[in-house]
Amino acid sequence: MHSFEVRGGKKLKGDLVPQGAKNEALQIISAVLLTPEPVKVSNIPDIIDVNLLIGLLQEMNVKVERPSRDTCIFRADDVNIDYLHSEAYRKQSGKLRGSVMLAGPLLSRFRKAFIPKPGGDKIGRRRLDTHIIGFEKLGAAFNYHPEDGFFHLHAPHLKGADLLLDEPSVTGTANIIMAAAMAVGTTTIYNAACEPYVQQLCRMLNAMGAKISGIGSNRLTIEGVTYLGGTEHRILPDMIEVGSFIGLAAMTQSDIRICGAGVEHLGVIPDKFRQLGIELNIIGDDIHIPSQDMYEIQTFLDGSVLTIYDHPWPGFTPDLLSIVLVTAIQAKGSVLIHQKMFESRLFFVDKLIDMGARIVLCDPHRAVVIGLEREQSLRGITMSSPDIRAGVALLIAALSAEGKSIIQNIEQIDRGYQNIDERLRKIGADIIRMES
Repeated sequence: MHSFEVRGGKKLKGDLVPQGAKNEALQIISAVLLTPEPVKVSNIPDIIDVNLLIGLLQEMNVKVERPSRDTCIFRADDVNIDYLHSEAYRKQSGKLRGSVMLAGPLLSRFRKAFIPKPGGDKIGRRRLDTHIIGFEKLGAAFNYHPEDGFFHLHAPHLKGADLLLDEPSVTGTANIIMAAAMAVGTTTIYNAACEPYVQQLCRMLNAMGAKISGIGSNRLTIEGVTYLGGTEHRILPDMIEVGSFIGLAAMTQSDIRICGAGVEHLGVIPDKFRQLGIELNIIGDDIHIPSQDMYEIQTFLDGSVLTIYDHPWPGFTPDLLSIVLVTAIQAKGSVLIHQKMFESRLFFVDKLIDMGARIVLCDPHRAVVIGLEREQSLRGITMSSPDIRAGVALLIAALSAEGKSIIQNIEQIDRGYQNIDERLRKIGADIIRMES
């Protein structure tokens, strides 16, 4: 186990380059199973969750060349299907929620798949219903086997269908798209997720020979093809990391430039931080956040307290609500944070309260932040990272606090942020990785 020792209260200055998008990478890397031909993927984030998935593919006999840490060439021409029902696969895939993304391409190409109970963050209930119901409507049959902890899926004949998703699940949409890519006939997905990650997956599949239309909308049409070939694909910059760096700059009164931020794919993210009073200058594809002594939270036009909540794209991503919450701590004014999707994601605020933040946790989904207005600094404490995004929120709080903080369980942070301590040290942060 490792921890971070952070001595906060320092203003940072310099350039940060966002890593490749974790959530896109998990979909794109799973999609390489759709073809026996080589698929080259670049801008891959070098993080635990993505490396676990690459390791799973290698255990399945997928050939992986890694000419650099951010580039892989995959070739799935000799996949070992039997490995998918092994105890080793169950243990490895159970560590990673992203392993559910293997089911769609495996059903599409090999007509069977096994899904273990999902792993990943402890942030609340994460249902598989959207995935399973979608597969069923395409012609797959499934059974849950409690003795081995797997959902067993079989699909001798996948056939296109009209699907109305019960929720616009990003992973559910992506999984169904991959399953339908080589089904017989046409599949139409209504209420589809339309996040940039899903758009990127669709564009990659079309480059492989798929026929997907409606990209960027919540209605997708997939005309099944008989074969998909190889391609090259570059992953977008991680919008969650971009948002994290904006919050970091504001909280620590730092002058930071985010280089190659993928501005055209950020949607409402810059505007949500502007609602907190943060000044952002967009210069080409870079975002410059100048040092600000004070930033003031806006109110609604009628003067009522601002509410920031998560919503499917093009709404605000739930992965940044933890960052918005911690950023509001030193603002002037108040904001209500409403986390609709996961019932345990706000439970980390008790640690921020211990540091001196003024936060009222109303219920598992809502918290009110009353800004400190720089009248007092947060104080360093010892705390533990409960999940990826809360972990980085706590790190931002520690970097802004007076004194020393210890953040334990940083493996959660490492799951989603690549060498974050090294990158922050380069712009002046006092952060040390320690082995417990």
